[in-house]
Amino acid sequence: MLCVLFALLGAASNAAGTVLQRKAALRVPAEDAMRFRLLVDMLHQSVWLLGICGVIGAALFQALALVTGPLALAQPVFVLELPFALLIAMPVLHRTLPASGWTAVCCMVLGLAVALGCAAPDGGTDQASLARWVPAVAGVGGLTVAAVALARHRRTGAGRAALLGVGAAAANALTAALMKSAANTFSDDGFGAFLRAWQTYGFALCGITAVFLLENSLQSGPIAASQPALTLGDAALSLVLGLTVYAEHIRTGWWIVPELVGVAMVVAGTVYLSQAVALTRELSTK
Repeated sequence: MLCVLFALLGAASNAAGTVLQRKAALRVPAEDAMRFRLLVDMLHQSVWLLGICGVIGAALFQALALVTGPLALAQPVFVLELPFALLIAMPVLHRTLPASGWTAVCCMVLGLAVALGCAAPDGGTDQASLARWVPAVAGVGGLTVAAVALARHRRTGAGRAALLGVGAAAANALTAALMKSAANTFSDDGFGAFLRAWQTYGFALCGITAVFLLENSLQSGPIAASQPALTLGDAALSLVLGLTVYAEHIRTGWWIVPELVGVAMVVAGTVYLSQAVALTRELSTK
């Protein structure tokens, strides 16, 4: 329960940070995309600094969630970042959510509860061997590079935002996996061991990469395009990393049926929210 609670707080905090960063990103010149100048421009905006505070708070809650529960349980809860982001965007961007949008939000929440309740992720180890880390880092890192390479062929728009969102999702998932190891090292062996662990510097590097890609995703297109790619991709990849790197377990057999029903509800709600023309236009033009 603590793991889920901390994950929910992390999702809400990250959603607030994303919306505030989106508001700041809209004020940045398009020619600064994929350049360090983008972050320099953001630093001069108080709304962006507030957004970063939200991201920092999310990282702290995420670390607590990863210490108190499996990766395969904590990270999927972050799919609720999308409805949180849209709900927070309403007062920040002065917009309203249609009645059908509320239905989609309820569908996502119920679907996530069904999927996680039936899967019941548990078990696993606190640390993983280098033999498990090498293919995980290579695979997820390769996905990040591929997404960025494809995005570079698009100057702007929802497609570019979605691709960069996928890249940010991959970086986020790897950040969470590395953070779990580093956080457990800190909890078990203290601050000195935390500083000596390569995972500490790995999750810092991946985290910075994820923030950079997210900033460019928010600057390239509407939040309704980038956020679904980010949240669904993060949840899916984190589940895979939890099962392969940390040897966590989920229920199989006949449990797969309700699990897939729950996943389908989450995906349906997410797709609806991301493809709602009115929401896309409102969130991208304010």
